[in-house]
Amino acid sequence: MNFLLLIDISEKSWHQILKDKFIEGNVIWMMPILICFILGLAVVIERIIYLTLSSANTEKLLNKIESAMRENQIEEAKEICRNTRGPVASIIFQGLSRLNEGIEMVEKSIISYGSVQTGRLERGLTWVSLVISLAPMLGFLGTVVGMIQAFEAIEIAGDISPALVAGGIKVSLLTTIFGLIVAIILQVFYNYLVSKIDGIINQMEDSSISFIDILLKYRKND
Repeated sequence: MNFLLLIDISEKSWHQILKDKFIEGNVIWMMPILICFILGLAVVIERIIYLTLSSANTEKLLNKIESAMRENQIEEAKEICRNTRGPVASIIFQGLSRLNEGIEMVEKSIISYGSVQTGRLERGLTWVSLVISLAPMLGFLGTVVGMIQAFEAIEIAGDISPALVAGGIKVSLLTTIFGLIVAIILQVFYNYLVSKIDGIINQMEDSSISFIDILLKYRKND
């Protein structure tokens, strides 16, 4: 009998097992965890798409800008930035827009707008972080409530029978498991997003320095 049970379990895929365990859990606690996972995953997908579109070939962009500046074609350089997506192009465009006000004003404009772009890159991460913290808490809360109900059942029955409380304890522990699973999955995505953002910020800083060098060269030749 046990051998047949093991065969039945082994034939199930992992997602089918998760589905079965989710159904076995208490819907009162499982649904909030599922909602947290859906919302967190939605933010993660949106951020991945946004950050992917924000990445650009900065070396190629700077080469085009330098070629335009060498020929004293400021408007062409601005047009190149307009036609290039990503925060690096936006920062350089802001710098070019303040070119007539001097290099110092260009640097201040780049720093200020760089902070704005950094905020846009990091938008939504606080919600992912909230879900990572909230999902296990909901799971633990469901477990604690389930254990309290199990002890109440023992008190009412006046008998410490394993069969009396086993089902309730199993259901309550499933909420903790799913809360931890949600947190682990979103934590991996969160770390990936933070790493991606750090890489883009480094690109922004390096490109800003290179752009200022190009402007100094342009001003010197001018």
